Amino acid sequence: MPDVREIATEIVAREGGFVNDPDDPGGATNHGVTIHTLRRLGIDVNRDTRIDVADVRALTRAQAVEIYLEHYYKAPGIAALPEALQASVFDMYVNAGGNAVKILQRLLTDMGFSCDPDGEIGPATIRAAQMAYEAAPSHLADAYGIARRNYYYALADRRPASRKFARARDGGKGGWIKRAEEFIAPKYHLTAAQHAARVATWG
Repeated sequence: MPDVREIATEIVAREGGFVNDPDDPGGATNHGVTIHTLRRLGIDVNRDTRIDVADVRALTRAQAVEIYLEHYYKAPGIAALPEALQASVFDMYVNAGGNAVKILQRLLTDMGFSCDPDGEIGPATIRAAQMAYEAAPSHLADAYGIARRNYYYALADRRPASRKFARARDGGKGGWIKRAEEFIAPKYHLTAAQHAARVATWG
């Protein structure tokens, strides 16, 4: 696995620059860091005593990397998971918060290593993840990546406004699906036809 700082830098590059999409529940975002995150963490980037869209715009890549390392890797305890999972869970935690861990917990339970889907990386989850890795060391990372991809599709099923993140304008794979597949071996990537069939009901 690459150095965790390299992973954080890659996440920042993947997230892109400033956007304020009304269909994105996260609101104004820069390098993947939302205005809600800055307010939750009390980060006043431009030090004008209030945290607003101007702070999101002012956030630098370097600051985003530090936020990810501290609050999305260290704080949740991702380092305690098997190394094969860390990059994908870290990337998903940036994208979906505690749901990244819930996806893993449900996967582990489905594999026969039960743990409560509470979104927290505690002793039971760490133990279940290690046992799952020992049982399927060559497959666990792919299984998690596929579970991520399924999560994105299901989210778009439920929320039509989010479908543009899972399906591109030309009907191909959207950013969410491409992002999940970056952590899945190519042999498990969906073909264009498979993707089209999955989103066919969206109209």
